[in-house]
Amino acid sequence: MAIKINNIALDIDEDISILKSKVAKKLRLPEKYIKDFKILKESIDARKKNLIKINYAVEITCDDEEKVILKANDKDVKIEEQNYEENFPFGEKKLSHRPVIIGMGPAGMFAGLLLSQKGYNPIIVERGEAVEERSKSIDKFWKEGILKEGSNVQFGEGGAGTFSDGKLTTRIKDTRCDFILEEFIRSGAPEEIKYMGKPHIGTDILKEVVKNIRKEIIRLGGEVYFNHQMQDLIIKDGNLKAIVANDKEIPCEVVVLSIGHSARDTYELLHNKNIFLEPKPFAIGVRAEHVQSFIDENQYGKYAGHPRLRAADYRLAYTSDKTGRGVYSFCMCPGGYVVAASSEENKIVTNGMSYHKRDGKNANSAIVVSVSPEDFEGSSPLKGMEFQRHYESLAYKTTNSYMAPVQLLGDFMKNEISKSIGKVEPTYKPGYEFSDLRKCLPSYVIESLKDGFINFDKKIKGFGDKDTVLTGIETRTSAPVRITRNEGLQSISLKGLYPAGEGAGYAGGIISAAVDGLRVAESIMKEWAPII
Repeated sequence: MAIKINNIALDIDEDISILKSKVAKKLRLPEKYIKDFKILKESIDARKKNLIKINYAVEITCDDEEKVILKANDKDVKIEEQNYEENFPFGEKKLSHRPVIIGMGPAGMFAGLLLSQKGYNPIIVERGEAVEERSKSIDKFWKEGILKEGSNVQFGEGGAGTFSDGKLTTRIKDTRCDFILEEFIRSGAPEEIKYMGKPHIGTDILKEVVKNIRKEIIRLGGEVYFNHQMQDLIIKDGNLKAIVANDKEIPCEVVVLSIGHSARDTYELLHNKNIFLEPKPFAIGVRAEHVQSFIDENQYGKYAGHPRLRAADYRLAYTSDKTGRGVYSFCMCPGGYVVAASSEENKIVTNGMSYHKRDGKNANSAIVVSVSPEDFEGSSPLKGMEFQRHYESLAYKTTNSYMAPVQLLGDFMKNEISKSIGKVEPTYKPGYEFSDLRKCLPSYVIESLKDGFINFDKKIKGFGDKDTVLTGIETRTSAPVRITRNEGLQSISLKGLYPAGEGAGYAGGIISAAVDGLRVAESIMKEWAPII
């Protein structure tokens, strides 16, 4: 048992060495009686810019813990919640073949890791490359505009999150999150991700982390087939019998379908196989860039640049008075870069990326507008996907290349094409051209964005500065499709098919996708016995 203590605050210039004594005082306990002492969470409270504090949650052990809690008589002092239970009751049914996992993003990777740890020897099929080769393919696209459709920012080992920042923030409360963070740390992520209020790993470190997780899966008996794309599902008498990848059948009765939100050809395959799909809402918009020092000054005031403070971020949301649509920031990257994230020829998609230090000159975030199935033409469950394709193609046509369309916010508000850059230099790779973003976004999105920037400028003064750089377009905020599943986490159309993660429409971000992958692996283990 352990005691958790919340809301221990230090002034920004107080040394962290006094934290333990503050905890002892809150507990009304001599400091020498505290045994184990661990920081659970560290977050910055900048609500009062002239009095920034660092807030902590900590865990301690001591003798007579229940008496200590009663004596403290404080709502911030309580017994720590139980950790993730790793001793699962296994099913008794015997698998004829090894489980197969399609896709090695967070959901597939953690489903594969847990199944490997428990003796199921899974086979992971990933259309993209191992992260070492994938990095080279992405660099070639960013430098030369040569796209490899099977391996890019969306596809390959680690999934899309590997090349976006490695943000580990999540709103879900689940003990599996601790297991995921521990595995990341074991594979090379910094210890600080366990307690940072808004943890992130950074693309530079995350590439090494996912490689090490892959090596652990293989060491435990799993296999990973890179450059292998699922082409078909073999179904006989309503039962899953095999998948086909690279023209070869892989027999299986259990498949974890963790394909990511950009596997459009796989969505088409599932639709043709009569697997039940439904369209779902998502959001589209632009990437907005400001100078990072401006964001720091706005968030931290006179403490901007203080050694205890990291590059500042923000979260903004608004419901447009003009259109009634939600406008919000998404995937904010402090000290980051706007990058090309296309996965299909002749289409432009943007994303944001940061390295671990987040020391780039600019801050960027997607500023997006909600869209729903009612906005998409047609009756197919894939109509949202085609909606994305349509506007990505229009974005490409604005420059007739993978150079992104760029417009300064002042010109965007006046419907004028920009002629020169102001105080913010665009970071998009492989380059940009000035264009009119009205050519590649729906009119209601344009009007919602304009309304949103006016509102956001009231919340962060200067956010709506005329020199703010807008880069088009952002379309991959989440999956446009849900692969509907039952209470056992299997497709309602096909027993043995387990849709998982962001591509299945059940997660959003690295941690929530990884949690969903674990949940699916647990569901498999409850029904089937280990192979070894």
